[in-house]
Amino acid sequence: EQTCFEQFVFFMQWRELHDHARHHGVKLFGDVPIFVAHDSAEVWCHREYFTLDEHGNAQTVAGVPPDYFSETGQRWGNPHYRWDRMEEDGFKWWKQRFATQLEMFDWLRIDHFRGFEAFWEIPAHEETAINGRWVKAPGDALFAALQEAFESLPLVAEDLGIITDEVDALRKKYNLPGMKILQFAFDGDATNPYLPHNHSLDSVVYTGTHDNNTTLGWYDELNESQKMRIAEYYGHPDEVMPWLLIRSAFASVSRLAVIPMQDVLCLGAEDRMNIPGVAEGNWQWRFKWEQVDGGLASRLRQLVELYGRC
Repeated sequence: EQTCFEQFVFFMQWRELHDHARHHGVKLFGDVPIFVAHDSAEVWCHREYFTLDEHGNAQTVAGVPPDYFSETGQRWGNPHYRWDRMEEDGFKWWKQRFATQLEMFDWLRIDHFRGFEAFWEIPAHEETAINGRWVKAPGDALFAALQEAFESLPLVAEDLGIITDEVDALRKKYNLPGMKILQFAFDGDATNPYLPHNHSLDSVVYTGTHDNNTTLGWYDELNESQKMRIAEYYGHPDEVMPWLLIRSAFASVSRLAVIPMQDVLCLGAEDRMNIPGVAEGNWQWRFKWEQVDGGLASRLRQLVELYGRC
């Protein structure tokens, strides 16, 4: 009963917050993971939609295959969907999920968008992701159903990492903007898709996301040749980090620019939001009003007006 009451209070307060934000022209941007936890209410209520045995144990789990960053890949442990059963009932579960999320938020970022085209299926008994396999997903049918169910789809596709032509085609077919991360822009050559001159209107640009270091923390960890490349790209400006990347984000042709609060406040690595793969100590950061400089709002306003992001 206490948990139910706490949830009631939370959603009541959230509704008040959302109404207040809308009244002032502020939109809330939510985040939707593609998969849900094994011990979640969704799995408990709808076992028929997940790859579970008769005892409720997962038979296959989600993750990503081995790559440059991990020899064993990533085994997330979320039970996979029974996409055939979801498709049989017109993706009712997904429609309900997005309807609920769109009551709470005005825009949604879909995590691991590539999993809607094909996902990495790992036998649940495997301790790593090595022995998984790619399995096609009915992403086209799903988004067609969602497009029919909702007047608009205010979604952003998290399309980071190795993205195939098929994944990109699915995103573009449903006019979903992808993501451009400026911290990823300065590796490789001039064809790097994250460099500002390669941005496109159907994207959202970030200096960095919650999974990245702060921009100042990221920059401090670069070697001198990497810093020189950034300086050469921007024409050796007098503006210092992180404001150099903040300005670059606002100047991008991407339809939306997102700047983490840590970057606005010029904070370093000690104020990082999240370290992927680390279970403890994340998502605890909070800003303090004394960190907000008196001229900060006018500086942001000047950039917003200069680059037409009003």
